Amino acid sequence: MWCEAVLTHKQAQEKLTTMMMKNSLKLLLLVGVLLASTIMASAQKTVHVRGYTRKDGTVVSAHDRAAPGTSSRSSSRSASSRITSSPIYSQSTRTSDGRIRRSSRAKHDFMRMSPCPSTGKCSGGCRGYVVDHIKPLACGGDDTPSNMQWQTKEAAKVKDKWERHGCR
Repeated sequence: MWCEAVLTHKQAQEKLTTMMMKNSLKLLLLVGVLLASTIMASAQKTVHVRGYTRKDGTVVSAHDRAAPGTSSRSSSRSASSRITSSPIYSQSTRTSDGRIRRSSRAKHDFMRMSPCPSTGKCSGGCRGYVVDHIKPLACGGDDTPSNMQWQTKEAAKVKDKWERHGCR
């Protein structure tokens, strides 16, 4: 009787081992399929990036890029083609009395792309702030949105003092 019990116990162990091997193969296959589908799906995901102006004044136009966590580089446009310096604005020229001619369109476009820090509005006045040229017009800077930034009135007064003497 004891031998029969050992035999059945041995048979049960073999059956259990066989089932575990079949199930672990199925589980391994399932994990492989899920991993492959996740990789395929994430490689195709893209996110839309709105246009923005970098701190250095460079304008980056709106574009699509690979989703975070994906290493896909399948974008048809290179990063450098998304960066523009807007050739539609005229270069700084001087008026008959020697003052630098400003482009109202460039300022308007800058305000549209970079809302006022205090109100969040894209048009109208911006209390406490002025539109400042990163590279001053007097130093050869362009009158384009890519060369503009919001600056507090106090900081603008300080910057204007040293700009007047620094470029001439």
